[in-house]
Amino acid sequence: MRADKLLANMGYGSRKDVKKLLKKGALTSNGEVIKEGKQHIDPEKDEILLFGEAVDYKPFIYIMMNKPKGVISATEDLNDETVIDLLEQDDAVYEPFPVGRLDKDTTGLMLLTNDGKLAHQLTAPKKKVDKTYRVHIDKPISTEDKDALEQGVMLDDGYMTKPAIVTYLEGEQDNVVHLTITEGKFHQVKRMFKARGRTVIALKRERIGTLYLDPELKPGEYRELTEEELKGLKGQEED
Repeated sequence: MRADKLLANMGYGSRKDVKKLLKKGALTSNGEVIKEGKQHIDPEKDEILLFGEAVDYKPFIYIMMNKPKGVISATEDLNDETVIDLLEQDDAVYEPFPVGRLDKDTTGLMLLTNDGKLAHQLTAPKKKVDKTYRVHIDKPISTEDKDALEQGVMLDDGYMTKPAIVTYLEGEQDNVVHLTITEGKFHQVKRMFKARGRTVIALKRERIGTLYLDPELKPGEYRELTEEELKGLKGQEED
């Protein structure tokens, strides 16, 4: 990897800022001062120091966020706050992006990463990665409604959804259920319940594949995935 790219990726400023750091002799690799940005170094094998401090380089970042209501799943927007706006600068410098999307008024589990390969595998239709939502509807569904949702329902554009799983939640109101689907059509959950004459009042995603939303995360809070969580997602990527 080029020395200037490594520093830029780690948030040490623009190309101009990085060039100044290199000219000052701030970067060393295995004891050798690196002054040329084009010089290649291996962050996994070389001992890299910046101003005498070890550089802990990581190429990818994996973030679990509890997306709050009113924030959009995008990297930038002229009118609304995005999930990227909620990140600290130390995390934003890795330029992560949301994996999939949640509607502006939908809350819950949002995965952000700069690992394009993993993101593609988790969102590719053929992988059939299931997602579970906590759905609060205006009135309870009947056994007939449940059966229909689990067989697939016709949406307003004529699309027939794939079979879903509907689970009643112990201790919850009758009009709150879990819905698990393997697709991600536009407003799909809301449209599925609309097809059965119901209106979704609140929607929260709680799971993506093997990844569950950390109940300790308050709306707007986030943390990096644990090694075990990441291993689970990557294991699913290979399925």
